[in-house]
Amino acid sequence: MSHTITPLTPHQTGAEIRGLDLSQPVSDRLRAELNAALARHGVLVFRDQDLPPERFKRAAQIFGEIMPHHRRSGDTTEDSSIFEVKNLEVAPGKYYIVGESFHTDHSNDPVPPKATVLHPVALPDRGGDTQFVNVHAAYDDLAEPMKKRIDKLLAVHVYVSQYSPRKLIKVDDDTAAHLPPPAIHPLVRIHPENGRKYLYLNPVRMDSIIGMPDDEAQALIAELMAHATQQRYEYRHQWKYGDMVIWDNRSVMHQANADYDMTQLRKLYRIMIKGQLHESDLEATRGVEVDLEQRVPS
Repeated sequence: MSHTITPLTPHQTGAEIRGLDLSQPVSDRLRAELNAALARHGVLVFRDQDLPPERFKRAAQIFGEIMPHHRRSGDTTEDSSIFEVKNLEVAPGKYYIVGESFHTDHSNDPVPPKATVLHPVALPDRGGDTQFVNVHAAYDDLAEPMKKRIDKLLAVHVYVSQYSPRKLIKVDDDTAAHLPPPAIHPLVRIHPENGRKYLYLNPVRMDSIIGMPDDEAQALIAELMAHATQQRYEYRHQWKYGDMVIWDNRSVMHQANADYDMTQLRKLYRIMIKGQLHESDLEATRGVEVDLEQRVPS
């Protein structure tokens, strides 16, 4: 089966893949090629895919083992490993948009997901793009004094930070009982597949930086976020039916856009792929503990 891989930006963030039918089995060689392409480009856009839930699940498994979502009820298909990302009316004329600020998925997990996969089920007439920014390039472009300042810092990630720029939907008791304890991750991590350093940022979940006053920590996070979310690091995806998009949560941050008619449904299937830690992450956090009560939305 012939296929093409075409970069979508001059800075190699994002690549479009045509000529593959992901509902069909793939060879070990193709599996390795696609995983290498993900580690290189951060975002892969597969066009012209027809993937009802079971086929979508098989396609996602090309990239690894499926990781359970932290939310254990609601907004899932019959298969709980497939989450439904959609705009929700929480009050008359008021909508909740999943992922409406730049973040990386499930960073409060001790071993965060390698990747997230989306496939659209319903799209608005216009708008609702997903933006991605390359956190490898963002780190590379930092001034050397900033690199030296942050290279050894550790951040505490909780389900929802007291400083989160947006509220998360309240979780049920079962979900709350099974959420992982606060996770500690280096502010600068090393990608276990491509070996590159990257900024690991998520203001929704980053509650503190160890050894730093909160006001100073939040100012640093804001400065790094302003740097990392510049347009020069961006690939902006305009959704089409038949797309399957997978992104590497170590290589990019992402956000959903709420610039569409909220009376129109925007719904996508979502699967997450289990991650792994680089040895440097394990070494940096070995023996480090925090006395912090887990926070969940009230």
